[in-house]
Amino acid sequence: MKRGILLILFIVLAKSIFAFDFFSGRLSTSAGGGGLLGYTFTRYSLQGGNVKSVQSMDRINYGGFLFFDATYVEFAILFQGGNSSYAEDMVFDATALAAGKGKGFESSLGFSLLGKYPFEINEKTTWFPLFGVEYQIALMQRRQPDGSGIVYDRTKGHLPEDMDKNSKPYPLYAWNSLWINIGAGLDYNLTERLFLRSKLHFGFRLPTIYEMGALEVISNQMDIKNPRLAGLTGSPTLKIGIGYRL
Repeated sequence: MKRGILLILFIVLAKSIFAFDFFSGRLSTSAGGGGLLGYTFTRYSLQGGNVKSVQSMDRINYGGFLFFDATYVEFAILFQGGNSSYAEDMVFDATALAAGKGKGFESSLGFSLLGKYPFEINEKTTWFPLFGVEYQIALMQRRQPDGSGIVYDRTKGHLPEDMDKNSKPYPLYAWNSLWINIGAGLDYNLTERLFLRSKLHFGFRLPTIYEMGALEVISNQMDIKNPRLAGLTGSPTLKIGIGYRL
């Protein structure tokens, strides 16, 4: 619910800025595309009563994107994938209850809406701070535990721990995610209409359905009240592309 409200508020703000530009005659539009390279990390702990679970994940991301720009607002569609490594340790009454490590691969389709404010450095170069939201739809989730020759595809099966409070496997959309992005970009004019765009931003991810479901699992199956989820999932990303002023 909170994610939906945040997204709606940002869309309303973006539309207001767009409308102001349009009616003031200052609207400049462009479109283009390019590639991205990034790194995503997760460091969080789930704790309640005498149970504590510590999880970590590291992934290198790569992919491409298309964007449409209207001076103060940029909308983009992106596809990305990446190879990852993960580790999890669960402790119950100071005794190791479960531990797992392995490798994985995942891909997603993303939609981002970023507010930007351009500052002209000279006739060739313009830089702009960025702030906005991004929603990623999980397309593929694969995991291979260390020491196992089995690759689990979450679109077809599940890891033993991928079960909700009712002991049913999570649907793939449980790994969809909402991000808050902040950063800056630089446009360099190659010709009157053609320009090179580079952007560097850092994303903060809100907890997924899967992560919030883990709280319910511990609460229901281990009779623990008010378990807590703490930590951070972040992702610095570099994007470089070519744009064309319409």
